[in-house]
Amino acid sequence: MEDGDFNINLTIVGLGLIGGSYAKAFKEKNKGHIWGIDIDKNTLKKAAEMDIIDDGYSIENAQIPLKKSDVVIISIYPEVLLNFVRNNLNNFKKGAIITDTLGIKEDNIKYIQNILGDKAEFIGGHPMAGKEVSGFLNASKDIFEDANYILTPTAKNKKETIDFMGEFVKSIGFKSIVEVTPEKHDEIIAFTSQLPHIIAVSLMNLSNCEDIKYFIGGSFRDTTRVAAINSDLWGQLFIRNKKNIIKCIDDFQKNMTEIRNYIEKEDINDIKKFLKEAASKKEEII
Repeated sequence: MEDGDFNINLTIVGLGLIGGSYAKAFKEKNKGHIWGIDIDKNTLKKAAEMDIIDDGYSIENAQIPLKKSDVVIISIYPEVLLNFVRNNLNNFKKGAIITDTLGIKEDNIKYIQNILGDKAEFIGGHPMAGKEVSGFLNASKDIFEDANYILTPTAKNKKETIDFMGEFVKSIGFKSIVEVTPEKHDEIIAFTSQLPHIIAVSLMNLSNCEDIKYFIGGSFRDTTRVAAINSDLWGQLFIRNKKNIIKCIDDFQKNMTEIRNYIEKEDINDIKKFLKEAASKKEEII
């Protein structure tokens, strides 16, 4: 499908950075109605004034757009997401496709698919895009251009739903669609996203900002770029993926101990080998 081929009724729950970006990208590149649900009335008003959504609704009035929506994108915190689905089981349109944007999948998907039954179909999705800032005012229609999108289907998802979601996200800019199980997603994302955030935060917490600020160059800025973290969201993500994150932290600590020992022993050959291995892997992967 090309841009403009999706003439559907779409509801986006949570018009923050990612939800707002979905709305902007869909509005520009596709047809159909688009509704927003958010707890912030000012956000809904602003989105409507900017013609990004056709109408906005509070959580209490969610049934109005949900009953008419072919696709529902839920872009809110993990705990709120589960409550939202549970509270609106009878409001989703029969046969609707529901997806999320969260960085954790396994437990949420099991729970949601079980309580939904055949009322609607939930398929996990994770846009690999974002910014260091949050909120609707930072949303952008271009944020997904050439980005990767992770789909996490299960045996309960129909092939046509999987295919639809792949084409849908491509229509708003995503380039590569990767399919993995929810379990594999959580294992990999703990390493590629959640551990780097923990490292960035830990590095900042080591420092005395006044003492170091005139000594900061590109390497420190790059390493700590994501340290201005949304503590409410990421705290929930860490806890809900704790098994995989703890393993990543343990593995990282082993690596730190290894290089520490080489340095302590002034073992230049092992230090060089350690550094060259990392450089080779970076060239291969990134």
